[in-house]
Amino acid sequence: MKLKRIESFANEFIGFVRVTAEDGAQGWGQVSTYNADITQRVLHRQVAPWVLGQDTTDLDDLMDVVTEREHKYPGSYLRRAMSGVDTAIWDLRGKQAGKPVAALLGGSAGTVRAYASSMKRDITPKDEAARMVRLRDDFGFDAFKVRAGAEVGRDRDEWVGRTEEIIPAMRRALPDASLLIDANSCYSPKRAIEVGRLLEGEGFEHFEEPCPYWELEQTRAVSEALEIAVSGGEQDCDLPTWRRMIDMRAVDIVQPDILYLGGICRTMRVVRMAEAAGLPVTPHCANLGLVTLFTMHLLRAIPNAGKYLEFSIEGQDYYPWQYDLFVEDPYRIEDGKARVSDAPGWGVEINPEWLARSVYRVSEL
Repeated sequence: MKLKRIESFANEFIGFVRVTAEDGAQGWGQVSTYNADITQRVLHRQVAPWVLGQDTTDLDDLMDVVTEREHKYPGSYLRRAMSGVDTAIWDLRGKQAGKPVAALLGGSAGTVRAYASSMKRDITPKDEAARMVRLRDDFGFDAFKVRAGAEVGRDRDEWVGRTEEIIPAMRRALPDASLLIDANSCYSPKRAIEVGRLLEGEGFEHFEEPCPYWELEQTRAVSEALEIAVSGGEQDCDLPTWRRMIDMRAVDIVQPDILYLGGICRTMRVVRMAEAAGLPVTPHCANLGLVTLFTMHLLRAIPNAGKYLEFSIEGQDYYPWQYDLFVEDPYRIEDGKARVSDAPGWGVEINPEWLARSVYRVSEL
């Protein structure tokens, strides 16, 4: 199969991609969120020229061709743009086969346990615990993630004492829940280990990105010192970095982001590296664009899927751009679980009204 057209529809925050094959078959994907309007330009200038008219049967290799032809640009934007083509081709394949992408990857439709993922640091521990209790009662969540420290905070907290307060507050409010926490690269190893001891004392089970993510040796020092599982990798888009991270056992849980990394094919490479090392995969998917749906399909298919799916709980005040994206919302939580439907491809239709408001670009043969 060869592509004859790549179309994109974007704003500053999110961008969708539609590919059309020579026979007229189509599929929808998404470039990564945030600065998606910049990524849209990268897509048409640095990805489309190497993909249009080429055989997509070995999509994994074709994505390598893109990175090789654009070898002077090894960073995040190229991978964020590649993900739009990759995920659109997977949708096209699913529609052609009459199967969900999960089935193409070796899995099936069905449910995925989700954890309620907070993105907020400006919320008091009392209020955070209270809204988690409401989510438990309303949607059946039994796993929850909150935030520690300040984002890339150089050992500073969002305000003094917040982390020391929120850790026990969560356990008191949710005595039987699985509890996770994300430091977003806040800590030095010494401080991360101190916080980790507090987490262990309250039975938390997942300590995410404790140190600056690019300092793999620092993260390894923390994971070696603690019993709690240390996780990371969401920001990493370079496969050799992933190989090094896994080989040196810097983390106990790997967290690739499908759209930061460059798509399903490249994420499956990380999955296989992690499987060989005996590590679980709990991907990063921190908004309700398509990345969470892509991750649901992935988790239904891989043998080393982690315990749960990240599911953002933030509303329109925090993510106003993630509303009215789809004709029918693919995200419903029942009994603490999300569901992958048996609809072909990704099983989602982009809202035509949203598309009409977006910036449109096209590349074609």
